[in-house]
Amino acid sequence: MRIAHVLSSFGLGGQERMAVDLARAQRAAGNDVLAVSLAPPPEGPLAAAFAAAGVEVVTVAKRAGFDATLPIRLARVFERKAVDVVHTHNPQPLIYGAPAAKLAGAALIHTKHGRNPDTARRRWLRRMAAKLVDAYVAVSPSTAAVAREFQDCAEDRLSVIENGIDVTIFTLGASVRHAVRDELGIPRDAWVVGTIGRLSPEKDQKTLIQAMVPQLDSKRRLLIVGDGPERNALGALVTTLGKTPFVHFTGVRHDPARLLAAFDVFALSSRTEGLPLVVLEAMAAALPVVSTDVGGIGDVIEHERTGFLVPPGDVAKLERALGKLYEKPDLGRRVGLAARHAVRRTHSVERMASEYAVLYRTV
Repeated sequence: MRIAHVLSSFGLGGQERMAVDLARAQRAAGNDVLAVSLAPPPEGPLAAAFAAAGVEVVTVAKRAGFDATLPIRLARVFERKAVDVVHTHNPQPLIYGAPAAKLAGAALIHTKHGRNPDTARRRWLRRMAAKLVDAYVAVSPSTAAVAREFQDCAEDRLSVIENGIDVTIFTLGASVRHAVRDELGIPRDAWVVGTIGRLSPEKDQKTLIQAMVPQLDSKRRLLIVGDGPERNALGALVTTLGKTPFVHFTGVRHDPARLLAAFDVFALSSRTEGLPLVVLEAMAAALPVVSTDVGGIGDVIEHERTGFLVPPGDVAKLERALGKLYEKPDLGRRVGLAARHAVRRTHSVERMASEYAVLYRTV
């Protein structure tokens, strides 16, 4: 097949990384794969990852406001490349990519990666575009429930294919752990709670900082990986709380496997999610995960067996869960190993790619 993945950008996000992994598996299976970004140049960091996987990279930039020309320009690309299947990821690519796929005579798959809150007008546009899809995929049962709640698509076209990851790259040794900690100025013998994600209101790293404040000292550190609009506010909060020496901000990084090797616990304090790849990656790295019970996370983590779930925005419960892992390191190791076993069994990229391959052939 000739497949085109359409994304809002080639930025470093979960849906983009999922698309890279899926495209890489599709190339390995003998398909021709194209990745299309709707963002204007310069290309984001994952353009290089697509290219390294043998995927052709194309930018068809969306113009300001509602761009009525974009479906036509996309359709020309799909026709010129003789695309068989167009696969859109999240709302903007759906709105513009759906009519383009039909103009080009291609089958259309859409993947919904999260709750995707939106204005009433944009929701209407999404529903209209979804009438054109041949299959509408949610990344978790919880995400599918949201699609039903908002009537995002016809029920007979809705299915669930949970995200998968390359589970083999997240088992790194002590040498990598020490090297990363040395690089970041974190003591080798410290207990480190880490998180990875965009620093934005919906990710709510503020709650994680507040939960960690009573526990931070020279031997207990918080590592925050990522960047975004909340960076300055979070830094100011850490300063105000007097914990600057014990909280480490790395900015954007492109090496999650190396960074996870330096963690003792992975924490996620999001208020909304789909099925975040970083949780699966932390589980594959045999880390105990403490996460808010949002989106599809509760479909993956079995509370107190393969991780720990807390309500969103609840500082006290998040603090207690993290403190319990500090006091009982054996518990953390046991839960981490159970998490690794579970994610290798159920959330490999091979399983995900196989399920999408069946769906592509069906449509």
